[in-house]
Amino acid sequence: MKVAYLTPEFPHDKTLPSAGIGASILNLSKGLIQLSHSVIIIVYGQDRDEVIQEKGLSIIKVKNVKLKGFSLFLTQKKVQRLINDLHVTGKIDVVEAPDWTGFTSFVNVKCPLILKLHGSDTYFCHLDNRPVKVKNKFLEKLAFKKANGVIAVSKYVGELTNKVFNLNFKFTVIPNAIDVKLFNPIETKNKNEIILYFGTLIRKKGVLEIPNIFNEVNKVLPNVKLVLVGKDAPDIKTGNTSTWQLMEPKFTEHAKPQVQYKGQVPYSEIKNYINEASVCVFPSFAEALPVSWLEAMAMKKAIVASNIGWASEMITNNKEGILVAPKNHKVFSKAIVNALDDVTLQNNLGEAAGVKVRKMFDIEVIAQKNIDFYKTLVNNV
Repeated sequence: MKVAYLTPEFPHDKTLPSAGIGASILNLSKGLIQLSHSVIIIVYGQDRDEVIQEKGLSIIKVKNVKLKGFSLFLTQKKVQRLINDLHVTGKIDVVEAPDWTGFTSFVNVKCPLILKLHGSDTYFCHLDNRPVKVKNKFLEKLAFKKANGVIAVSKYVGELTNKVFNLNFKFTVIPNAIDVKLFNPIETKNKNEIILYFGTLIRKKGVLEIPNIFNEVNKVLPNVKLVLVGKDAPDIKTGNTSTWQLMEPKFTEHAKPQVQYKGQVPYSEIKNYINEASVCVFPSFAEALPVSWLEAMAMKKAIVASNIGWASEMITNNKEGILVAPKNHKVFSKAIVNALDDVTLQNNLGEAAGVKVRKMFDIEVIAQKNIDFYKTLVNNV
């Protein structure tokens, strides 16, 4: 099958910075190529129009059309022409796009269009308990109505999306995937006690809870280090241009020397930071099904994470990780301390996580599920 992914982001040296959606598309594309399917990535919002051929993958960069008041619509039509040309010339059978900001709301294509629920702006605003832009909610709702099929990366995101839009669309749950070969654990002689958070520094991921959690850990284990890896982001609630600037003053005088913020690093280097860590922490309030958790699970790390919604679809509490309410700082910190103090517990959690991710979230397993779903649409549209 010939599949196209329409996306605002994709991790590549020649594309603009990318995050979780891009990583999930990269992983799925690898799985499809390994199963002998062809993949074209269409990335809008880029610095130029360009076509990149690499490792069996075609990446088409699309520069947005700039005209005040009409940029979005004209860019949508530019992408529409591109997709239809690719379909008419036999280069794609189906196209998939994320739900974020409803980019496909006015994109009319001649092949089946699948909307994948990674979490819309409306969804995340609901979880953040803040108002959503009227324009974004309108476009996102229209995009659902235009789609020929809907995939949700978790049951939680599917059900909650239906609720916030007051819709009742059918969706198929197919989780995000990970290349387990890329995230194999590496033996290391260094047994540093390191707590790792990796991901964007943004309020919805619970990073503002991390200083309070680590301060409690530091009282018990003063030599343990906290390493933070990821892009800094503006804070939508306070208007501050840096979430890290909001986090830094929250660390106590004793805890602060044990904290290292590395900033954004190349995606290829993430696994090295995971490998060095003893425990990975994810106190998030708003996710759909985070790839970062899968990466830590694949590398057999003990995980202490949020207990909200999607989490139980990834981790069975006290089996593949420990799930805790993000605002319960003392309980969260105690779970981290217990994992650091008990090497057997660390290893048991990590081993179970590794088994689960290889069984349920490997790229070839998930790629085949996607292909089976795509075929039902191609045969019926």
